[in-house]
Amino acid sequence: MIEKFFTIFGKPVVVFYKSLEGFGEFIIFHLLLLPKYATPPFRVKEIFKHIDSIGANSFWVISLTAIFTGMVLAVQFYQGFSQFGAESFMGYTIFIAITRELGPVFAALMLTSRAISAMAAELGTMKVTEQIDAIDTLAIDSQRYLLIPRIYATTISLPILVIAFNFIGNVSAYLVSVHILGVNATNYQDIISQYLVTTDITTSLIKALIFGYLISLIGTYVGYKTSGGARGVGISTTKAVVYSSVTIFAANYFLTAIFLALDW
Repeated sequence: MIEKFFTIFGKPVVVFYKSLEGFGEFIIFHLLLLPKYATPPFRVKEIFKHIDSIGANSFWVISLTAIFTGMVLAVQFYQGFSQFGAESFMGYTIFIAITRELGPVFAALMLTSRAISAMAAELGTMKVTEQIDAIDTLAIDSQRYLLIPRIYATTISLPILVIAFNFIGNVSAYLVSVHILGVNATNYQDIISQYLVTTDITTSLIKALIFGYLISLIGTYVGYKTSGGARGVGISTTKAVVYSSVTIFAANYFLTAIFLALDW
């Protein structure tokens, strides 16, 4: 009876402790990595190479996501706003929805599924095949060579991708609203220009910058700490996607609450 009691109630405690321990290791790992961000060599060539593979190669999938996001928002918002004769306010509402929330979140999620998963798999494969150990043996700092350029590249790429997402999403929403649903184009544009403020755009870019940094930390850490052969690489890839996705949603809530408190 006592053994069964501890089995039922003790297991969640052990799982929680292990999760807390893993989170602590993650924090310590990246705190030790911080001084390397601002000290040479900076490996600019590696950074641009990863910007191409992480950012540029993710543009088309993010563009497609933005197109259909804008289109479905236009249809759904029209259904609601038309009941009150307020179709002219669709433009600014859609603009806010995409720019402040959906743009940063959806772009970060798509970047996670396409690039962060690949990042974790690549680093994980290098770890289990002892390529990282070989780099360290050659007196090259594997963390500075493999992790820092990827973190810089992701942090730089995501804000650019979010700008593209916001633009494409709003244009597709405008086209559907005006040319398919029959919303007045002048009123649609006038309401946006009347109520648009700079913080609508800056909050989007701040979120993108933070999301990019966080998901790159997770992807590089999980990949760098991979063990267990081919199975371990698969587990690391899954962990990178799941942890990054949850982190995006959690960070989005806290950032939104902070911006609201600051009246942004």
